[in-house]
Amino acid sequence: MKLGLGSYAFRWSIGIGDRQPPRPMTAMELLEIAHRHGLSVVQYADNLPLDRLGADEHLALKARADRYGMALELGTQSFDAEELARYIPIGARLGARILRVALDAEDAQVPVPELAAQLRELLPDGKRAGLRFAIENHFNYPSPRMVELLDQVADESLGVCLDVANSICAGEWPMTTVRMLAPYTINLHLKDYQITPDPHGVGFRIHGTPLGEGRAELAQILDCLSHCPPEMSVILEHWLPHSEDMAATRAQEHAWLERTVAAAKRLVPLN
Repeated sequence: MKLGLGSYAFRWSIGIGDRQPPRPMTAMELLEIAHRHGLSVVQYADNLPLDRLGADEHLALKARADRYGMALELGTQSFDAEELARYIPIGARLGARILRVALDAEDAQVPVPELAAQLRELLPDGKRAGLRFAIENHFNYPSPRMVELLDQVADESLGVCLDVANSICAGEWPMTTVRMLAPYTINLHLKDYQITPDPHGVGFRIHGTPLGEGRAELAQILDCLSHCPPEMSVILEHWLPHSEDMAATRAQEHAWLERTVAAAKRLVPLN
């Protein structure tokens, strides 16, 4: 497998919602961080949308990645046929092999045959660009529905971007999700989490930890994916909660990445 960095590892340094840094991290800066950590892939998700960059900036990113021997991947949030059509030529420009699409609550309201038909229309252009679409199990799109969608499309250029923790929100225990989606997986989002009881006994909280320091059953997850090709990318992400001191939070993103990369290099079989 090939270790990579996802832009959601730096959600606070890039900026999200009303939490905007004085100077947001750029796509090139994210690439440089990944290179310094010895990672071989960068996946730019919807929090760092590459369709806001011009063609010259895309080519500069690709040239830098090529110099480092790194691959680039793309990502969008929710299914939008027009947006995906816009991203396909960007993917071709970057030499990307994966275009991740996170499905969520609104997508779950679309009948599976309708969504499958829209995906089928996009796949030929994606194939010509050398892209595979990786559908991510996001918070409110149940995995059984994803399996139904993938089986209806039944095309090798469509697979799963498997996130090992997202589907807790959909009422699925992580290993249930992993076992269900592993046969379709072409891209992996690897993160860790902890479940902490409320100090007053009023339920509990699920929050992120650096990789290897939480409850994620990492050895079992990787064992379920042992059939995947050696060139599959494993994208490292965080669920780092923010504090009121956002400068300290942004510094913590770098500290967590140090620990996460060290753990990933111990745990993940690398190609």
